[in-house]
Amino acid sequence: MELARMVATRATCDRLHVGCLLVKNKRIIATGYNGSTPGMPHCDDVGHHIIDGHCQRTVHAEANAIAQCAYHGVNTENSICYLTHTPCYTCAKLLYSAGIRTVYIFEKYGDDTFQKGLFDKFIYF
Repeated sequence: MELARMVATRATCDRLHVGCLLVKNKRIIATGYNGSTPGMPHCDDVGHHIIDGHCQRTVHAEANAIAQCAYHGVNTENSICYLTHTPCYTCAKLLYSAGIRTVYIFEKYGDDTFQKGLFDKFIYF
């Protein structure tokens, strides 16, 4: 969990610094933090693009970790996710769709009712 918290320090959206670590067979297969799409301007540099209370410029940490695996051809099935904050509904669905059934979270953020029902293990650290 300390590694996920360290990864969160790289976040480029100052609204919330989130870190994600995907682990499989006791090895880190990907990290992710919330920030802009590669090559695009960061919130910290040009400001937020807020629509309905959400920053549209930012890709969530979980999505970035899954994208990193997809880009490098790394299988995420049965991996474990360590997160600094509770995933949003969309990211919870992405994690589940990527074959991740166990999620450990450092800090509760928002409503987690849907997320708790989705995973085999959804544990606050």
